[in-house]
Amino acid sequence: MKVVLLQDVKGQGKKDDLITVSDGYARNYLIPKKLAVEADSKILNDIRNKEAAKARRIELEKQAARETAEKFKAMLVKIRIQAGADGKFYGSVTNKDIADALAAQYGIEIDKRKIVLDSPIKAYGTYPVDVKLYPEIAGELNVLVYGDGEN
Repeated sequence: MKVVLLQDVKGQGKKDDLITVSDGYARNYLIPKKLAVEADSKILNDIRNKEAAKARRIELEKQAARETAEKFKAMLVKIRIQAGADGKFYGSVTNKDIADALAAQYGIEIDKRKIVLDSPIKAYGTYPVDVKLYPEIAGELNVLVYGDGEN
């Protein structure tokens, strides 16, 4: 008998999975405990529609990530840092600083955990920084770190 799981069932599958089980197991255990319902044409059609909607949503998210990655190529995020008389920074530039500057200068909100820095930036200059926008999609952002006397 084909059933659709309403909840995760250990050893059988996850919620909304279509599985084939014995008639007795379905009628005596899964259906009475409301863990599954018998798969009919209406339920199968609903599952197909949900999968199609999920695939469409994922494709839209990927497209938005690709567009954002293209925007990053033209952007230069400027971060002003104070340094002491000997040129040493008071602290460093972290991924949180970059995320905040990106939001302030361009209005793009990126989670700081998606900005990949091998180590915090501790010197003036321009640095390429990778931003993971989606599992397979990453963009490169240029970050300019300058001090009091520079622009």
